[in-house]
Amino acid sequence: MGSTKASRVPVIADVARVAGVSVPTVSRVLTGSAKVSQEKAQRVLEAIELLDYRPSATARALASRQSHTIAIVAGNTSQYGYAQTIRGVEEEARADGYTVTITVIESPDPVEVSRAISLVQDQGPAGVVVLKFDPPGVAALAKLPRDLPTVAISGVRTREVPQAILDEQKAAQALVEHLLELGHRTVHHVMVPPSRREDGRTTGWRRALKDAGAEIPTPFKASWLPESGRQIGLQLADDDAVTAVFCGNDEIAMGVVKGLADRGLRVPADVSVAGFDDHPLAAMWSPALTTVHQDFVGLGKRAFELLREAISGDTSRRFSSDLPAVVLRESTGPAQQRSK
Repeated sequence: MGSTKASRVPVIADVARVAGVSVPTVSRVLTGSAKVSQEKAQRVLEAIELLDYRPSATARALASRQSHTIAIVAGNTSQYGYAQTIRGVEEEARADGYTVTITVIESPDPVEVSRAISLVQDQGPAGVVVLKFDPPGVAALAKLPRDLPTVAISGVRTREVPQAILDEQKAAQALVEHLLELGHRTVHHVMVPPSRREDGRTTGWRRALKDAGAEIPTPFKASWLPESGRQIGLQLADDDAVTAVFCGNDEIAMGVVKGLADRGLRVPADVSVAGFDDHPLAAMWSPALTTVHQDFVGLGKRAFELLREAISGDTSRRFSSDLPAVVLRESTGPAQQRSK
């Protein structure tokens, strides 16, 4: 059976896919703007011949980086931390003359990830920022070609690429230590969905309890929806041993407070509740939430600074970290014995 040619005109991303390299690598071969290994250059030239690829004016512009595009890859854009981090990247990139595109990967399914990464490569970006806050972000980072300038953002340090983080582990540990100092025998924990087995917030909670020789209760697992926090709050209200709760974010903490209140318990008189992130509503909540302030906008700005250096070829700085600050408000207080 003879082969048939697809009617679609091949684009630069097709060449990259067939050659097994990134779009920027194809661009470098086409323009000679940067040195490419002989082996990669040969693969690109063979792919061009196989596909009968002819660079368009748009492709040539992308190849010479005239488009000045930065791609952001994220598993979510509506959650507070995601949205503020993206804002930080976008503001810093725009000030530097770049246009920013956002690609959302809704699940870590390999087909979904491959589709999204193909969309990113079709843009011919100068570099990519990946929000590695969840499994889709982790999967996307693993799929991106290593020769495409990439920076990861998360709360846990890894070594794959340059990375900007907020040290969630140390901040969570400090917050839980504060609750223990208030006389609570242990601190229960409500997790938000982690990027891997557990995130830095949970690890910091566990370490604080272990260092204090306190009981380490089984964590409760919430979704991103505050209602899941309310349902867990209803469960916690039934356990008289619960006097302090550390939640993975402020929205879930608000839900827990509502669930406890629905069962007639007072915060913090009966149960202390702390959140994480310092959502704008945290100070307005009743009672105002004790939490950890995370500078997500600053995180995004620091990530772009690392990416700008990577695009320029400077790989000397691969890590940028900031320690979030504990913010004490009205929702936590000294431990009180709950009446049965």
